[in-house]
Amino acid sequence: MTTEITAPAIGLAALLDQDPAFRLHEGGKLETRPSVQVRDLHELSLAYTPGVARVCTAIAERPELADDYTWRSNVVAVVTDGTAVLGLGDIGPTAAMPVMEGKALLFKQFGGVDSVPICLDCTDVDELVETIVRMAPSFGGINLEDISAPRCFEVERRLREVLDIPVFHDDQHGTAIVVLAALRNAARVTGRRLWDLRAVVAGAGASGLAVASMLLNAGIGEVAVSDSKGVLHTGRDDLNPHKALIAGCTNQSGHTGTTEEALAGADVFIGLSGSTVRERAIASMAPGSIVFALSNPEPEIHPGIAREHAAVVATGRSDFPNQINNVLAFPAVFRGALSARASAITENMKIAAAHALAAVVEEELSADRIIPEAFDPRVVPAVAAAVADQARRDGVARLPGL
Repeated sequence: MTTEITAPAIGLAALLDQDPAFRLHEGGKLETRPSVQVRDLHELSLAYTPGVARVCTAIAERPELADDYTWRSNVVAVVTDGTAVLGLGDIGPTAAMPVMEGKALLFKQFGGVDSVPICLDCTDVDELVETIVRMAPSFGGINLEDISAPRCFEVERRLREVLDIPVFHDDQHGTAIVVLAALRNAARVTGRRLWDLRAVVAGAGASGLAVASMLLNAGIGEVAVSDSKGVLHTGRDDLNPHKALIAGCTNQSGHTGTTEEALAGADVFIGLSGSTVRERAIASMAPGSIVFALSNPEPEIHPGIAREHAAVVATGRSDFPNQINNVLAFPAVFRGALSARASAITENMKIAAAHALAAVVEEELSADRIIPEAFDPRVVPAVAAAVADQARRDGVARLPGL
């Protein structure tokens, strides 16, 4: 069942007429354009029959030539089922299209990567996987978007097993990459390193579990994850397999209570839950604490209040310093993976992306500048190069160099 979205009190007709967002979206945000010109019969004979038949025959004999002689090597499918769109929830595939168009726009503008928004009218895991696998020959990568947890984990896992192109669920890994980059720099601002920190991640959905997993892989001192019922721990019998897995390798201190109780003495709070955290909980954290209140549009705690107790504060919003924005990750990650003709995006490639992103501003660090801004032109070249280089180190690159 989809969530019903109602228009504001001014009425839908007035909204369509007055809201500049609707004017920008009129006719959609994307179009296709040819990359070559067909100006005469000779060029027509090359672009289409009979010339195109020679290219098709060559690809039939050597399928890898499709990466050189079609658009495949620079195009990503942006795929959703519309079940977890932004903060709107399950609004269905048709209503999800503006977001997928927006994602495709960002791929092109920031990473120079072409992409096609695809909204699928199915939610069953088997059907999603089968559909994506069947259309995969047309693309150089698959970006999964706004698929609700825990189904999103299974969809990604199964696609990674059967496809030889990068599969990347941005809600998980894009968020985790930017959080790791920002946290690495926030630790430096406060005179520490990642392994000195104890973090509490509020939210055990796609992004929360991915953030915790990446922080563990990157060597954080300790991390605990919480959901609406409290901290995940091995004594709970209400955890799905994904939560149970993360519970088994986190929370070394053995917290069994609420998120706010776990925050007492913690160095880091990372909010990805859409809930709220009281000021007194932030005040109970260790000196020099770091607060990432990332829920949108309303952070878990107002950043102004958090700054009264924390040394570094970040949000998911553009109207406060230190915006944790996935656009800092996914265009560059795919740019690097596609440039290397990678067959997958490995954990090492994600961590390399985070380290490269953090390094962009390492000479400019302050409490209000722990992460580059979205339009920083240094981001994509640095992160893409790091991802491509790591792909070669991990043995998943099919091109020797950029």
